[in-house]
Amino acid sequence: MPKNPLLVLALLCQCIALFAQRPTTDYGAIDIQDYAFHIAVNDSSNTIHALANIKILFKADTSSFHLDLENLDASKKGMTVTSVIENGTPLVFTHANNSLSIESNVKTKEEKTYSIQYHGIPKDGLVIAKNKYGDRTFFGDNWPNRAHQWLPTVDHPSDKAFVEWHVTAPSHYQVIGNGYQVEETDLPNQNTLYIWKTNVPIPTKVMVIGVARFAVQHIGETHDIPISSWVYPQNKKAGFYDYAMAKSVINFFIEHIGPYPYTKLANVQSKTRFGGMENASNIFYFENSVSGERKIENLIAHEIAHQWFGNSASEIDWTHVWLSEGFATYFTNLYVETTKGQNAFKALLNTQRETIIKFSKKQLTPVLDKNTLSLMRLLNANSYQKGGWVLHMLRNKVGDDLFWEAIRSYYKTYALNNASTTDLKIVFENVTTQNLDKFFKQWLEQPGHPVLNSSWKSTQNNLQLKIEQTQKTNVVFEFPLEINLIYEDDRSEEITVNITQRASQFDLEIDAKVKSITLDPNMWLLFENHQ
Repeated sequence: MPKNPLLVLALLCQCIALFAQRPTTDYGAIDIQDYAFHIAVNDSSNTIHALANIKILFKADTSSFHLDLENLDASKKGMTVTSVIENGTPLVFTHANNSLSIESNVKTKEEKTYSIQYHGIPKDGLVIAKNKYGDRTFFGDNWPNRAHQWLPTVDHPSDKAFVEWHVTAPSHYQVIGNGYQVEETDLPNQNTLYIWKTNVPIPTKVMVIGVARFAVQHIGETHDIPISSWVYPQNKKAGFYDYAMAKSVINFFIEHIGPYPYTKLANVQSKTRFGGMENASNIFYFENSVSGERKIENLIAHEIAHQWFGNSASEIDWTHVWLSEGFATYFTNLYVETTKGQNAFKALLNTQRETIIKFSKKQLTPVLDKNTLSLMRLLNANSYQKGGWVLHMLRNKVGDDLFWEAIRSYYKTYALNNASTTDLKIVFENVTTQNLDKFFKQWLEQPGHPVLNSSWKSTQNNLQLKIEQTQKTNVVFEFPLEINLIYEDDRSEEITVNITQRASQFDLEIDAKVKSITLDPNMWLLFENHQ
């Protein structure tokens, strides 16, 4: 998603009705192994004709199970299922309340494949629209749980699966999909079949296709990963120039985190509603990302970081979305720190801290927010900027070397899998041998941040310092606070005091009178200064 969630706020009003309540996470005994979606699109209508072959592993005996799939509504949008077949045998099914229930007697550890024939006009998920140049396009846009608007799925990040796309489209289009391209075949009636296939499982939130008139540039390989740019032909020169930055960006993450998890990276100009959508191996960027001025380097870094964090190592449930968005935010910062230096890095941190403070005035909720029902509302400063700041403070707490060791261990442990915040904490504790219960609880499970009021008096050999936490919640934060002292002879010195109470006082010996102090001079603490 976009590095700045403000890009999506204008869309929230139209989305809230769709996500008024958290979707169920109870899918019973099923574990999806493979999806093979056969999708046919056309230029005469917005109706898609589809066949889904879904291989399921059953974890318990059952006589029925359900998949998420939007049903036809009064607006005549939604999907109509015409048949469900298993081994040539038609099955009894019901399709209501956006759930497809299938009757099938299955034993524990048994695998079965179900063929679901359906058609309809997607209300969402597959966005069928004209692009900025008036050309018709079809773009999947599934986050958070919009895949079920056009695909029968377990529409939750905890259930990953392999996916194949068999897309039939008029021949003047090209098709991009997850994974690697298996086939491109001309068909009768000026249609073309494209087949894309993943070699690793991915969550449905990043399981998409794009169908449009594209100009495609293959810009080479790095670490054996082919990189390509897919842009509208009308802005081909500018798009190729802008998206070529991805090659150096992906190098940074491969070298610092671990191997890239997919077979390619395609950067795609699209109709996504977000600034960028991190679809696995084919990232969709908003149409006006193309300018020919390379203004989107940080956006590209954010979405590429998601290929590791969010796509491969995915949050186990929506509450833990900061493991996706906070990571992508902070790893963009780390990319900037390496490529542009400390000043640019600290400028980002400062802007993000201001965003967190501003957000807290409107919505005082923890990062691990179990009460917000609308999934779209989780795209906020807590998940992005505060999640990033938590990683920044964690880095300071454990030190650079152990931070990177723990990050690499966390990714290696949960690559192509799912993790919770507790899983991340345990990895960091194992690597650093530190108890991080208090750190994770105060910064992630409790709302807000320290609001500090400082006062001090100095003589030639003594500094009396008082730091008071004035936040309006009952939360008392504990943290080390760096302070820069400027003496009357213009010497400077940095000291660190440990804040453990709402009001902390320190009586310090010094060798000259202090004329000014600065809290957190190196920008390691998320706090609000009321000095």
